[in-house]
Amino acid sequence: MKKLFILLLTITTLTSCKNDSKTEDSKVENENTELTFIQGEFVYYADAAVIQTRKDVYGVVIDEKMHELNNQVEPFKMEITDMVPVEIRGKLIPKPEGEEGWPFKVEIKEIIKVSKPDPNKNDVVKLGSQE
Repeated sequence: MKKLFILLLTITTLTSCKNDSKTEDSKVENENTELTFIQGEFVYYADAAVIQTRKDVYGVVIDEKMHELNNQVEPFKMEITDMVPVEIRGKLIPKPEGEEGWPFKVEIKEIIKVSKPDPNKNDVVKLGSQE
């Protein structure tokens, strides 16, 4: 009877440990699938970073990856406020209740591509007189 109890206890313990490792694997898998591909125009100016797509605008979490993207974008800028086409993968973070800003922030996880802006695209309005 005692041997049967120990055998059942051992099987239960091994089965429980096996299920725990599967749960951890699926969490890692879910974290990887939560990344979103975003293609849009990026600008970082005065401690604010934004990616604008055709439909949405995302605030960008200012961290090491954002600074890495900004360094890749710099050679393509003519002025500090120029927006540069980028492709990234990131984690979308909903805006906290009561905070101002766009509905979602994106935390950049992977920089896929930085492109030269189209010189024929002239959608910038400049104020002031030209002499």
